[in-house]
Amino acid sequence: MKNKQVIFKDWGLIDYKEAWDKQEGLFGDTVNLKIEIRNHRAGTEGNEIDQDKPTSNYLIFCEHPHVYTLGKSGKPEHLLLDEAGLKQKHASYYPINRGGDITYHGPGQIVSYPILDLDNFFTDIHLYLRTLEEAVILTLADYGLKAGRYPGYTGVWFDANNDKARKICALGVRCSRWVTMHGLAFNVNSDLDYFKNIVPCGIDDKDVTSMQKELGHTVDINEVKKILKQHISVLFNMEIL
Repeated sequence: MKNKQVIFKDWGLIDYKEAWDKQEGLFGDTVNLKIEIRNHRAGTEGNEIDQDKPTSNYLIFCEHPHVYTLGKSGKPEHLLLDEAGLKQKHASYYPINRGGDITYHGPGQIVSYPILDLDNFFTDIHLYLRTLEEAVILTLADYGLKAGRYPGYTGVWFDANNDKARKICALGVRCSRWVTMHGLAFNVNSDLDYFKNIVPCGIDDKDVTSMQKELGHTVDINEVKKILKQHISVLFNMEIL
């Protein structure tokens, strides 16, 4: 039974490790339920369970204090700060279990963690990533900003076809048994100087930008959240709760 209902939560400004632990809890509950249902159907030992019970979906928005995270395929040397440098920047650092290389999160950036059972939507991880990108592209278009994709890379870019290419949104996800976690980082009013302390996403010859930089003024991040949430819900055919 497919469940298109998605529980929306805005965690506000939250410590990265605290958010990661909360994500892992929601993710683990969903994965474990799917395993129990599979075992029950296979006739193997397990607790009695309602096979018609739908798995839950969540869409999380938040912001983080300054933090650098390194994905499974990332290189530690792409962090250009030592422990003293991190302390000076009031930043933390975590190697984590998503795909991708190193990225930065901080105030003024919308971080979205969709914890979805893709069996409720579509089982195609590439389509999943492209759909998240499309939600950001459409959000930017609502502000008169024309963004797109850079062939061969994930994320959302401006001027991807020339030497002015610059990235405004990074993606990195984990998926197990078609349940997702981690997600996207969308620069709205981000302090872009923090990106100078890393090789963003392992790409050393492209710039990073934000809505604030592109528009020339600070943007209402709560308004952007509302627009982004609406585009995500439409593209995935979700019912947001």
